[in-house]
Amino acid sequence: MPESLPSCPLCKSEYTYEMGALFVCPECAHEWMPEIETNNASEFTIEVKDSVGNVLADGDSVTITKDLKVKGYSTSIKVGTKVRNIRLVNGPDGHNIEAKVDGFGQMMLKSSVVRKVL
Repeated sequence: MPESLPSCPLCKSEYTYEMGALFVCPECAHEWMPEIETNNASEFTIEVKDSVGNVLADGDSVTITKDLKVKGYSTSIKVGTKVRNIRLVNGPDGHNIEAKVDGFGQMMLKSSVVRKVL
């Protein structure tokens, strides 16, 4: 194992490995981007902006700004649907919000299709 790989920021394991653009810890299953450096391992700063430029944070409430077709469902998520208690993540394909949508369950959303409730 090359000496250049960093230790896991959460559990300090030295057995990390690269998986694509991420570093992965096999002991605690933590994944992180190499360019994100934090002083405290539990505080990851991801700046996510909604469709009009408002900065989002964990726990915010948002509304959907366009109809979203959901694979496996006959109905779509309608414009104006309110989603509470979002969580910011670094997900695949630009999906950077994780939330529970009423009637659809837990899902990933893109910040470009939501607007922060002020």
